[in-house]
Amino acid sequence: QVRLVESGGGSVKPGGSLRLSCTYSGITVKYYYIGWFRQAPGKEREGVSAIRVFDGSTYYADTVKGRFTISGDNVKNMVYLQMTSLQQGDTAVYYCATDMGRRAPTGLGSVQGMGRLDWCDDWGQGTQVTLSS
Repeated sequence: QVRLVESGGGSVKPGGSLRLSCTYSGITVKYYYIGWFRQAPGKEREGVSAIRVFDGSTYYADTVKGRFTISGDNVKNMVYLQMTSLQQGDTAVYYCATDMGRRAPTGLGSVQGMGRLDWCDDWGQGTQVTLSS
């Protein structure tokens, strides 16, 4: 059974930084993606970034490119989202999710796959990030 747990959320001032962590377990395939999504109040859930853990290949949504960095540790089974230059528009609940590679060679970490909720197999419970001046 796959399990994902997010942590690291909190309240931060605009321009500040946070690092989110996603701890996962139960994944038995070699080629899989871990993606970060976020959902602001009253808005749809959107894709933020994704990583193919096997080789570290990454992909970012245009809204966070240059500000957020995704990385993975496949020994610790963790994926991180380093967020810098945070803006009011980054306030949301952040979720991590798995893509078990059923659509290889494409997946969450691609133009076609970024933000595809229906390509995700498992979800964490989310962690709140709030920008507050």
